[in-house]
Amino acid sequence: MANPKRRHSPSWRDKRRAHWRKLETPNLSICPQCKEPKLPHRVCGNCGYYNGIEVIKIRVKKEKGKEKGKEVKPAKEGA
Repeated sequence: MANPKRRHSPSWRDKRRAHWRKLETPNLSICPQCKEPKLPHRVCGNCGYYNGIEVIKIRVKKEKGKEKGKEVKPAKEGA
């Protein structure tokens, strides 16, 4: 099995390991239905549409405290 003839310096080693840090941000496109950013060629996670067709149904989460007609009471100040 082949072995290196000379030892590599730490800078040589670090140059070899440095490429993984060059991660790029993904390209985003705008959803034509809801105008939210999404990955291209994928179903929009916000509205569930792809190419003008509803592919998945998105359930709307209820706000905490507003379910069944209840209202959130504000906290008392100065107490």
